[in-house]
Amino acid sequence: MRIVIAGGHGQIALRLGRLLTARGDEVAGIIRKPEQAGDLLASGTEPVVCDLESASLEDVVKHLEDADAAVFAAGAGPGSGAARKDTVDHRAAVLFADAAERAGARRFLIVSSTGASHEPPPDTDPVFAAYLRAKAAADDDIRARGGLDWTVLRPGRLTNDPGTGRVKLAERTGRAEITRDDVAAVLVALLDEPRAAGRTLELINGDTAVADAVGAVAERG
Repeated sequence: MRIVIAGGHGQIALRLGRLLTARGDEVAGIIRKPEQAGDLLASGTEPVVCDLESASLEDVVKHLEDADAAVFAAGAGPGSGAARKDTVDHRAAVLFADAAERAGARRFLIVSSTGASHEPPPDTDPVFAAYLRAKAAADDDIRARGGLDWTVLRPGRLTNDPGTGRVKLAERTGRAEITRDDVAAVLVALLDEPRAAGRTLELINGDTAVADAVGAVAERG
């Protein structure tokens, strides 16, 4: 497959790129800063410089024209304010989905967050609340599309611990941690499982092997 990853320099995206290229897939990563290209090249991923906050739909479509699948793994990141949560986590995701539809890249995965399933509590930090609302808005937009075979993946709190290859994947998991390694592994398995399309799934550390967890979700579909 050829897979295009938005947010290609992110920690999950770099891991995903390495896994996909290692098995022979062709991967392109959309990045905002040219100086990030070296890290993508080191993982076997083709760097594509395109700022999703300012790009036109036509700009993004041309990067997806030959893609079999698209993964939105971008985010405004720590230290950004509420405004960029909207422009990146929401609006850039919608733009990327629009482009995937236009280009015919039907398989579409988006990395969201477990907290996006409900309105943040009143005492939530305002910037984090803006992040969760932006993720929820992006998820709602993508789930309303008939032109994409989408899957929304909502990981728990992310860690850099080594992956275990064992997870809990379900519509509701409760709040817990998940390693970035294991998120990337689950994304690979979801790309290979068309029966997971149309599902919103939460992901945390667990006891089930990644392939089995994704297979079980697909069987329940």
